[in-house]
Amino acid sequence: MDSDALQTFVTIHRTGGFSPAAQALHRSQPAISRRIALLEEELGVPLFERVTGGVVLSQAGRALLPHAERVLATLKDARDAVATLRSGDGGPIALAAVGTLASTSLTRVLKRFAAKAPGVELTLRTASSAEVSELVRSGAAAIGLRYFDDPSSDLDCLPLAPEPLVVACTPSHPLAGKRIRLLADLRGERWLAFPQTRGFGEPSAQTIFAEFRMRGVAAIDWTAIDSLTAQKRLAEAGFGIALVPESSIAEERATGSLALIRVGDLKTVNPVTAITRRNGYLSAASRKLLETLKANYRG
Repeated sequence: MDSDALQTFVTIHRTGGFSPAAQALHRSQPAISRRIALLEEELGVPLFERVTGGVVLSQAGRALLPHAERVLATLKDARDAVATLRSGDGGPIALAAVGTLASTSLTRVLKRFAAKAPGVELTLRTASSAEVSELVRSGAAAIGLRYFDDPSSDLDCLPLAPEPLVVACTPSHPLAGKRIRLLADLRGERWLAFPQTRGFGEPSAQTIFAEFRMRGVAAIDWTAIDSLTAQKRLAEAGFGIALVPESSIAEERATGSLALIRVGDLKTVNPVTAITRRNGYLSAASRKLLETLKANYRG
């Protein structure tokens, strides 16, 4: 078993088939199939099962996956450590973040960091909180920003400033700019909210529903909108109201396109956490970015 075999195995899993894995690795499909056949022969078990449209991991494949990912991540650490010696405080940093964080103060922090570290090549990709954890765990990202802590023993969590949540509405709404005592008084409004998903859905997507349930309101009138930007545009147009991070609507409030409904009994925040792989290699630039996030991120 070597790193090439493990990389082939993991790529097939991530792409969902032998053909897309061959394209991703710039190799022929027969070469990919032969590499997996040799690995399965060495281990004495099949690693994949064929299904309609591709392949899925077998029971043995599921057992091998986390170990393969850790080995590949460790090898990437070794390459990064050597590369850092050549580049000093520069070099690449892969950052994964929940998409809605890009609409908050995160962009200002990253801009400030880039100005102070011109030799750093910072790449950002967005994903759900669960996906952010997987990207960090596999070594595809050095640092992840997600909602809530991840309890996994192979990740370290650094709490950042939480995001205060507020109710946003069109300025023409009867309650725009006013304060009400109870959230339950808004149960008759149409809400713009993230879709509710089972399993590994975004934790923050459940916030508004949980707040109403805590107040004895089992159901509200709502429309599923899977983008924070779309929620803001629809709220501006008067199609509903939304519970959003306060920092994400600073520009809209400044221009007067969105207003707030202050709610006396609503003291809700989204916990924001920076995660790294426990005992994983962090370059000097990555450590500096973590320090910048801790000192300057404001929800």
